[in-house]
Amino acid sequence: MGLLEQCEKLFKTSNLYEVLGVAKEASEAEIRRGYYKLSLQVHPDRAPDDQEATTKFQALGKVYAVLSDKEQRAVYDEQGTVDEETDSLKQERNWEEYWRLLFPKITVEDILEFEKSYKGTEEEKQDLSRLYLQYEGDMDMIMDSALCCTQEDEPRVTEILQATIDSGELPTFHAFAHESKKKKSARKRRADKERQEAEEMEKELGLKSGDSLVAMLKQRQKSREQGFDSFLSDLEAKYSKKGKAAAGKKGKK
Repeated sequence: MGLLEQCEKLFKTSNLYEVLGVAKEASEAEIRRGYYKLSLQVHPDRAPDDQEATTKFQALGKVYAVLSDKEQRAVYDEQGTVDEETDSLKQERNWEEYWRLLFPKITVEDILEFEKSYKGTEEEKQDLSRLYLQYEGDMDMIMDSALCCTQEDEPRVTEILQATIDSGELPTFHAFAHESKKKKSARKRRADKERQEAEEMEKELGLKSGDSLVAMLKQRQKSREQGFDSFLSDLEAKYSKKGKAAAGKKGKK
């Protein structure tokens, strides 16, 4: 399966820019941030037993490899095709190692700390509004894509969106305003199943509820898509220029 077909299957779009949530005119830095935000949520460290997450992580690495290379990006922009034979898209490539070369200092603890500071902000509101428009009020898709959100956050997310609709900032979509109880119940059952799997993993590993790994497993379904722009900027300002330079050079083929 080619990269574009894989993206269509995994992300419901074959447009590489849409996969990363950036515009076609995006700068190199914006493309890098887009890749970073998405890849964090499906990184093997966060979802060690989720095969689909691993597949998405690998696909995102390939998308970034294409769009971060000037020649490959130019070909894609002009022809809408990807050269699957390039070294950067080799299936056997270690995409986790590639990610670490780009973002060598970022840890799971950094991610969890960001989540604490993200909820309830204007940035979260803007991200939720974008998802609401993108999915035309479909709460299944919104909750599956929203950053830092579990089933427990759904009433809060609904309240944020409803307030934004009431203020006239967002249109009213039928899927949101008239969602059936059956659909809501099905979404809750899926979330409960994920939480149960995390708790079972906790028991198998003999970990305590406060363990960072347990927190990571319990939040495997949480952070999906947006909101890491300021987080990334803060981290890049914090860490050495030498580390950034090395990552930038090794991020291209």
